[in-house]
Amino acid sequence: MISLVRVDNRLIHGQVVEAWLPHLKVTRVVVADDEAANSPLIRAAMGLAVSPSVEVEIKPLAQVDFAALGADSTRSLLLLRNIQDVATAAERGLRVQKLNLGNVHFEAGRRQVSPSVFLSRADLDRLKMLSGAGAEVEARAVPTDRPVTLADMSERFGKDA
Repeated sequence: MISLVRVDNRLIHGQVVEAWLPHLKVTRVVVADDEAANSPLIRAAMGLAVSPSVEVEIKPLAQVDFAALGADSTRSLLLLRNIQDVATAAERGLRVQKLNLGNVHFEAGRRQVSPSVFLSRADLDRLKMLSGAGAEVEARAVPTDRPVTLADMSERFGKDA
């Protein structure tokens, strides 16, 4: 059972470990990311950051069985590096119920829609597609922050357009 899908350029870090894991009460963190999966150093650092009581799986995006992950009974947090990866996972069987944008860094062509989230037009279109398929989309760094809704993000993106 996937409790939350989170997009975060930094994957496992302090906000995830100190805020999201206790809030969600998950027993497994799944990182679906090619770079992290292919780096022994990154895998080791992420594994050490999380309490031993929480299982950590780090796999390349193409090796994650998203349908099975959503169907099993283990409460899980799924971490992906970017919105394109969420769309790819959805195409491969991921049912996204709740999508949290934690940290999406600035790049040319992106606009700020929350303190730590910058979106391109393609990102916004993907989020609208995911929302249309039933995902609740929000942006917030930690659970105690006020969520920025997809409607808020769309409005903020449209300013100065």
